[in-house]
Amino acid sequence: MNRRNQAADGPGMPTGAALFHQAYLVRQAQAGCHDSLAQLMATHEGLVHAVVRRQVLGPLPFAEAVQAGRIGLWRAILGFDPQRGTTFSTYAWTSIMHHVWREVKLAARVQGQAMNHLPLDQVPASALGVVDPTQVWEASALRSTLQELVTQLPPRLRTVVLARYGLNGEPPAIYPQISATLDLSAERARQLHTEALVWLRQPLYSQPLRSLLGRNTRADYEAVEAETQRWLRWRGGRHD
Repeated sequence: MNRRNQAADGPGMPTGAALFHQAYLVRQAQAGCHDSLAQLMATHEGLVHAVVRRQVLGPLPFAEAVQAGRIGLWRAILGFDPQRGTTFSTYAWTSIMHHVWREVKLAARVQGQAMNHLPLDQVPASALGVVDPTQVWEASALRSTLQELVTQLPPRLRTVVLARYGLNGEPPAIYPQISATLDLSAERARQLHTEALVWLRQPLYSQPLRSLLGRNTRADYEAVEAETQRWLRWRGGRHD
């Protein structure tokens, strides 16, 4: 399992004095303290770049994506409420992603409108037949985010998911086919598939994908936790 650093790859988990100091700075910034706001913006600049690097930017220049991410960070600082039960980095990650993605969609729409005024022989072949270029970027972002999420699975679980859904370039496989590849029973292949899905739904790993799909509410996370607990209880009574 990869350990992700907050400044490099995604939401981290500050603890103790760091959490207290961060909460203090947020309160000061929300009260109008420009120094606290500037310090928080500088501290989490790496988080902005991490989100931008994980996004499919399409026609949006990197520098403009970073600026949109900074606006998202700024809004996260002003809107963060510790009583919601989430860390600031997780809250900010979602806000940054939404602002960047909004700019990506706007850039794609502007590009599509521009292409509508070009002679047919000057329109890129990839754009022919596309009604809304935004849909292309959305689909591309979902695919790349899903692929990155699946690569984080432990090897055996990753093999099951890739085979089951045909993400390895082959037709989707049934459990007996997967079990033959891994030298397991078909029932064990099914169990591994279930375990992989439980793993993939965890907010720690799936938050970027959940943000794109609009499934990152508190109710969504509570449902995931309940499902995970049911799976853990079942697994506790199972003998492999």
